[in-house]
Amino acid sequence: MEVFLYSQHVLFKDFGAYAEGLSQRIIEHAKHTTSKLGRPYQYLQSSKASKEELAMAIREQDGIKAGLICVFACVEPCQSFDLKRDRVSKHLQLVSKERKCLHLYYYYQDREFGLMHVRLQTWLPFTIQVCLNGREWLARQMDRAGISYTKRDNCFTYISDVPLAQQLMDRLTERHWRRFLDALAQRVNPWIHPRTGLDVHSYYWSVRQGEYATDVMFRSAASLAEIYPRLLRHAMFQFGSEEVMRFLQRRTNQRFAGEVSSDLQRRLEGIRVKHRVEENSIKMYDKQGSVLRIETTINNPRRFKVHRPGICRGQKVMKWLPMRKGIADIRRRVELSRAANARYLDALAVVGLETPSYRLLDRVNRAVKKLGRRYRALRPISREDANLFQAILHGEHSLQGFRNRDLRNTLGHADPKTSSARVSRWLALLRAHKLIYKVCKTNYYRITRKGHQVMATALKFRQPDIALLAT
Repeated sequence: MEVFLYSQHVLFKDFGAYAEGLSQRIIEHAKHTTSKLGRPYQYLQSSKASKEELAMAIREQDGIKAGLICVFACVEPCQSFDLKRDRVSKHLQLVSKERKCLHLYYYYQDREFGLMHVRLQTWLPFTIQVCLNGREWLARQMDRAGISYTKRDNCFTYISDVPLAQQLMDRLTERHWRRFLDALAQRVNPWIHPRTGLDVHSYYWSVRQGEYATDVMFRSAASLAEIYPRLLRHAMFQFGSEEVMRFLQRRTNQRFAGEVSSDLQRRLEGIRVKHRVEENSIKMYDKQGSVLRIETTINNPRRFKVHRPGICRGQKVMKWLPMRKGIADIRRRVELSRAANARYLDALAVVGLETPSYRLLDRVNRAVKKLGRRYRALRPISREDANLFQAILHGEHSLQGFRNRDLRNTLGHADPKTSSARVSRWLALLRAHKLIYKVCKTNYYRITRKGHQVMATALKFRQPDIALLAT
């Protein structure tokens, strides 16, 4: 902000009057725009009023099909700047301060995104927020592609061609967002227009809170209602801190000093379970009776890494760096969120299996042959095999996989000379039964879908609380 004031030749003592003049120009621009287009400009006495409902009512009343619907003005808290006199130097200082100022809400009926709005702070630094709905965009894209669907509120309960709909949705990741957002900013903020005379750049666009949901559509509400209680119990009893960290791609080591929590909350629509790892979270809930939704929310992207250009020893190289809030990393944000949802659904895959438990375990209770070599039957409920399953399912190993050395450390085998060969034989045994597979050209192993089912079922039978067997 100081650099901007210097460029405009504004002294600190004149900051208040100068900022007031800029704010009045923004408010006058909003009133002129609504008057020119014949749309209402309305001041709201309370910021708690539902602006979306008011905008929808105006849209229906006036039959707005495209363009500006209305502009609402209300006073809300904001982060801005103020002057403070330093007691030692006796000089004025510009400090960041929380205050209240007038905010403008521009509501549009967009041809691509449907009902959307732009929120503009009328006091420096003129912070702007754009709120839009990706599912509204998808609905319009499916209409053009001839895909039939059933939409209830903000949820699709039926889509005739799910793979094609997913391909359409993926286009949002590739969209040139900066061009679209800059055009919106120039509509509402006259000071960033090239003809204003102010030497200012456009906004640095960032994602304040990113939510990515994966919906599982059931054929009927009864089918979801039958299995959903078991999914909730499994999520609360079986997903510990290590599993939750694995979902959100966090490593369980001594460097982690944050907080992990899980909780259940009853809503009007039903019950949702939410797992938090510091500022980020993943949750599960039911929508419209027949849709199971897994949703990852990223509030602090710096907890994750992105492969992007960086400086190393004075040279520009590609390296793994903390993910930014800017829209430049939105593709990576989607990739991480989608992977987190997939891991969560994979972990839930053992719930509600139609195969009886004894049949599932019988598959590994017989000896097998692989490449002419005979491997013994597994004893999934025995103490030795159960300890091995517990070590393999350890959340620390679930992201990258696990190695012989990782299992030795988890099982507490101190002497590598005697224990390495023993663990190698166990790994070969599990590979023969197709519970794990080896990652090509590495020393890492990962669990197969069959492995998740067998090992999770076996461990469940060894739980001390017999009541949990009912889940």
